[in-house]
Amino acid sequence: MENRFKIILTLGLIFISLITMNAQKQKMKNTALLIIDVQNDYFPGGKMTLEKAEQAGENTKKILEYFRNNNLPVIHIKHVSTNEGATFFLPDTDGAKIHHLVLPRESEKIVIKHFPNSFRETDLINYLQSKEIKNLVITGMMTDVCVEATTRAAFDFGFNNTIIGDATATRNRELNGEVVKAAEVQRSFLAGISALGNLYARVINTNEFLSK
Repeated sequence: MENRFKIILTLGLIFISLITMNAQKQKMKNTALLIIDVQNDYFPGGKMTLEKAEQAGENTKKILEYFRNNNLPVIHIKHVSTNEGATFFLPDTDGAKIHHLVLPRESEKIVIKHFPNSFRETDLINYLQSKEIKNLVITGMMTDVCVEATTRAAFDFGFNNTIIGDATATRNRELNGEVVKAAEVQRSFLAGISALGNLYARVINTNEFLSK
């Protein structure tokens, strides 16, 4: 009798688990992850180190693991600098390589770009449309350049965007001879892109996303 009860209990737990997994897949249907420019030059020792790059990288890794565990599409965006005077992400350098925290798998799409906007002169839009993607979860670097440019372009293409705020990073800026701290830049750009009722993107943190 006891063994029978254990079998029934086990089958019940499996059934509940399958229902939960199916509900999760339905909730994330037509959703893909964009990982923008998480490359070595942005990390300590690189040619364009960002504030809290390692923290943002670790959070991006958590989001990536979620998408992999749920068999959801992942797109890695890799910037290669071809413009005159570029000082980082130079072709065929270690700095331009994707960081080890988020190394792509063979099955995951890699898009090479040369401009802040990941859609410009790439096959990204065609790829997303071929997969019937309607919703994007966006992570990466730099918050106020490539992440912002890509998010605004994605909105114009009709995508619903979610930015994982603590999975993005930037650095100090200078305006009219005054330094604007990275934390202020980060906060301001995320606030701006989520303004007007999350017009361009909804901004949440890693734990909030994973606890949905």
